[in-house]
Amino acid sequence: MIAPELLHAAGLGLATGLALIVAIGAQNAFVLRQGILGQHVGAIVAACALSDAVLIAAGVFGTGALITAAPAAVVVLRYVGAAFLVTYGLMAARRALRPQALTAEGGPAQDGKPATGSARRGLAAALGTVLALTWLNPHVYLDIALLGSLANAQGSPLQWWFGAGAMVGSILWFCSLGFGARFLRGFFAKPRSWRFLDGGIAVTMVALGAGLALGG
Repeated sequence: MIAPELLHAAGLGLATGLALIVAIGAQNAFVLRQGILGQHVGAIVAACALSDAVLIAAGVFGTGALITAAPAAVVVLRYVGAAFLVTYGLMAARRALRPQALTAEGGPAQDGKPATGSARRGLAAALGTVLALTWLNPHVYLDIALLGSLANAQGSPLQWWFGAGAMVGSILWFCSLGFGARFLRGFFAKPRSWRFLDGGIAVTMVALGAGLALGG
């Protein structure tokens, strides 16, 4: 039987992890969009969860202290991430001007016409995008530094149970977001719905990018 203090640490890590990742952001917006399209959902969810696991483990190991000790690296990452977010936001704005609907098979259709194979996002491109949205976001390193501090405040060996709880929270969230998005496909069978989604993603990405560039 697992000791109560271990379960408490894991539960605290689960709640803390969810509090940090359940928010409207670039990564979540991308996972939601791919989930609605039904494209490479398993691979994208796995990439997000694995990335979070690596980052959480690094935080528990104390890497957060290195991050706070190297502010110049965070500044460089901030500008690179800002440029990427603004670029992706402009791409989403372009999609909003040419909204797509879902075909009966679940794939996208541009301007009412079924998408060709070249129009469907490739696996490598999708994974590259979600990994960039994850690892080029400087805020994620600040969150990991905070999570690592909270984990190590639990003492040994509770910090690892805290970290494990945070990892479980990440898995639950991304599975819910990616695989649960399919229930929205009926709504997104209309091009107007895609206009709203991509328009919202464009505003979110550009706003986040501008915030990063301005030091937010």
